[in-house]
Amino acid sequence: MTSIAPASFGAALLAARDAAGSQHYPQATLYVVATPIGNLADITLRALHVLQLVDAVACEDTRHTQSLLRAYGIDRPGAQLLALHQHNESEAAQAVIARLAAGERIAYVSDAGTPGVSDPGARLVAAARDAGHRVLPLPGASSVTTLVGAAGLVAAGDAGSAFVFGGFLPSKAGERDAAVLLLADEPRSVVLLEAPHRIEALARALATLGERKVTVGRELTKQFEEIATVAAADLPSWFAASRDRTRGEFALVLHPKPTAVDDSIEGERVLRLLLAELPVKTAVRVAAEISGAPRNALYEAALRMRKDGDESIAP
Repeated sequence: MTSIAPASFGAALLAARDAAGSQHYPQATLYVVATPIGNLADITLRALHVLQLVDAVACEDTRHTQSLLRAYGIDRPGAQLLALHQHNESEAAQAVIARLAAGERIAYVSDAGTPGVSDPGARLVAAARDAGHRVLPLPGASSVTTLVGAAGLVAAGDAGSAFVFGGFLPSKAGERDAAVLLLADEPRSVVLLEAPHRIEALARALATLGERKVTVGRELTKQFEEIATVAAADLPSWFAASRDRTRGEFALVLHPKPTAVDDSIEGERVLRLLLAELPVKTAVRVAAEISGAPRNALYEAALRMRKDGDESIAP
């Protein structure tokens, strides 16, 4: 099933066997396997072991997956690679389920990253579960979490560090602009994906969000990776500064909606007055209602004032 591995990954295959070989891999199971988004070294040891172990690999593009497997020293006959992509997912899922029913182990990989996250795979997983088969996920690379980890997302108040996944916005200009209007009112961070031929149009649409920060990740984990954080209003000029910036695959993070500075200043002013007469929790609640400032931020401010020994605060 496997050929002699190239020197660069031969040790990894041995390590995969040693690290993951003793674990239990049930039959009649669909293994959802994350693969690298660019850098081949971002494969997990368990993924390497499972890709050698399973009876067949369902994949978004059989040629791409064959090349990926051979890069790791895993050589599978074409008959063991099953095409399952966005245009045939429902039909091809039934063929996979038939093989699961026969007791086979089947892996599913998309072209890059984690299947089912803006890639095919969700319908296959749902069909396998509905048919009573186990689905076993193997976590790994994802452009979503890769960029979030590098964006430095910091939010005040109740939004915290939460983010939502927006994926690809509509390709039609009017629908895309309407989607951006909704993003303007979203207090949390939003992760978006975009293709190179539409990235400049997306940049123009996001520019209407003014000073709200956007982190752009281009060609993540690849040789020409670029990560930059700019104000939304500056996105079109940032892309226009170099033609290279419009090449490759893109993930973007719209940072949390900033709390109005005036609200924060007014909130702390009101809070300081209330703390002279009221308990902390009551003062924070009333100050938030009066000023509109986030309650969590006001509570932290109250604790800071008390720690600093502000004499105006009631004991």
